[in-house]
Amino acid sequence: MLDRNARLYIAGRRGLAGSGIARAAGAAGFTDIVGATSGEVDLRDREAVFDHLLDVRPDALVLAAAKVGGIVANNSLPAEFLSDNLRIQVNVLDAAHAAGVQRLLFLGSSCIYPKFAEQPIREESLLTGPLEPTNDAYAIAKIAGIMGVQAARRQYGLPWISAMPTNLYGPGDNFHPEHSHVLPALIRRFHEAVESGASEVVLWGTGTPRREFLHADDLGRAIIHLLDTYDEPQTINVGVGTDLTIRELAELVADVVGYTGEIVQDTTRPDGTPRKLLDTSRITALGWSPTVELRQGITDTYRWFVEHHAEARLSG
Repeated sequence: MLDRNARLYIAGRRGLAGSGIARAAGAAGFTDIVGATSGEVDLRDREAVFDHLLDVRPDALVLAAAKVGGIVANNSLPAEFLSDNLRIQVNVLDAAHAAGVQRLLFLGSSCIYPKFAEQPIREESLLTGPLEPTNDAYAIAKIAGIMGVQAARRQYGLPWISAMPTNLYGPGDNFHPEHSHVLPALIRRFHEAVESGASEVVLWGTGTPRREFLHADDLGRAIIHLLDTYDEPQTINVGVGTDLTIRELAELVADVVGYTGEIVQDTTRPDGTPRKLLDTSRITALGWSPTVELRQGITDTYRWFVEHHAEARLSG
């Protein structure tokens, strides 16, 4: 078990994943949780990252910082997603080694797996087939992060690990109308439809792809559990083990928000990977399981969105 008095650095602490990890770390008894904001330290700036981590010298570090976005953002800005994420990862991993960080967890994404991987997706599926083209640049960057962790283990003998979460959601999510992920996008779309009295809401794609959704607080608890229990070179999946179609998700969000109009499909929009359900047997065997049921999680996320509606509008 990781010493609760250890200085735990969370890169990306203000983001959706990072904030969930910070809440879980506090609940688990960590007393020294640190992490600079993007305004304080630009993780794409190698010199700034080295100066910062050599000054802070954390005992453990979770790399949850990344340039993230939904299918449209990934598909339209691939060069930015590749460049920004590669630089963030290389800078933080190299600086962490220079600063003597002994325990590190790199947070990846389930999009690293092949588009047509056998379902549910086992960790061994990595690099066994072609990626989903709409987010391949982001996926390649995340795969490079995994390799960076494995290389540090081989070369330096460090107990560094990586974890691959499924689709995340929760308080503090990005609700941008074009660049957000599907669940927060739907929350915003249905909320604004109720506000305006719209009779229909457009759902991108065919609605048939299947996805699973993990609350950020469940991810946080999983990350702390892995820091305490896991020390293997192979990445480990973090998910809920069940999925639903995008159409079913839209109907659930509409019900939570109180939208009663029609939902129509815009089939000119891309679907992405047909199905992306993670095999979570390895983390389950370590004694972790999710606790937030999807409807309750969406209800809590919607409540947060309503309370922060003004700033959510500013983000798009």
